[in-house]
Amino acid sequence: MSELLSEFLQRANQVLLQIEPLLPKPTESVDWNKVYAASWQRKGNNSFFRPIKIGADIQLSDLLGVDRQRQQLLGNTQQFMRGFPANHALLWGARGTGKSSLVRALLAEYAEQGLRLIEVERNELADLPLIVESLAGLPQHFIVFCDDLSFEAGEGDYRILKSVLDGSLERAPDNVLLYATSNRRHLLPEQHSDNQHWQHGDGGELHPSEAVEDKIALSDRFGLWLSFYPFSQEHYLDVVQHWIAEYARPTQLSWQFSEDAAKEAISWALARGNRNGRCAAQFAKQWVGLQLLEQSL
Repeated sequence: MSELLSEFLQRANQVLLQIEPLLPKPTESVDWNKVYAASWQRKGNNSFFRPIKIGADIQLSDLLGVDRQRQQLLGNTQQFMRGFPANHALLWGARGTGKSSLVRALLAEYAEQGLRLIEVERNELADLPLIVESLAGLPQHFIVFCDDLSFEAGEGDYRILKSVLDGSLERAPDNVLLYATSNRRHLLPEQHSDNQHWQHGDGGELHPSEAVEDKIALSDRFGLWLSFYPFSQEHYLDVVQHWIAEYARPTQLSWQFSEDAAKEAISWALARGNRNGRCAAQFAKQWVGLQLLEQSL
């Protein structure tokens, strides 16, 4: 019996030696005293943090019309920075409404106090346990940020991610939080056919199918949900004027937001099918540049 056990252990050790070179390993240490943001990269069998530069051009005060969302995420981040209990956050809703900008603006606000941002692509989230392990015990506070986290119908790897998040987030050290953005609240498209499998129980209660439970369970890994909605026309025009003022200030351009300018801004948004913050900033950049060009001729 002991000979069989010894032979088994030898073979297992040989297999591990063959697998070990294939496993991702963190390389290239980062000086987090000097690096404020990084992305998680994988090259061959090696994974590492690649420093990136995120400008401070977006401030929390630049995000108009999302006061409630800003205050909630700011409060959660302040709790986190002070070592108090805080939640992982999912920011979901219409595109271009400030979800990603809000997370990056937090870095500009708190970088000097030790906040760091790590951007992770969706297909790299399987490395989350490795990322979390490498950050544990460091004096800085880290937000692991996954932008545009969503899945298409038929993709099965969300179940893998669910289990990874389940284990990684529950055991995450006190200095690591996960913030994610998505266009969908439940991260997966909800099909009409999903509702066909709801069951009626005693007393008229509804019981969702396993497919629906799976889709909701992935989002449930985030304790804080923040919703972002499409801009009204009034909100959009307010944001346009804010960005015109921001772009005009360094140039000392004297400007006035006339009815014609408002019509141009609305036409700009209609042509793109987007009435949101990103569209407002793009129009403002175009409008200010055109005014400066006309003055220079």
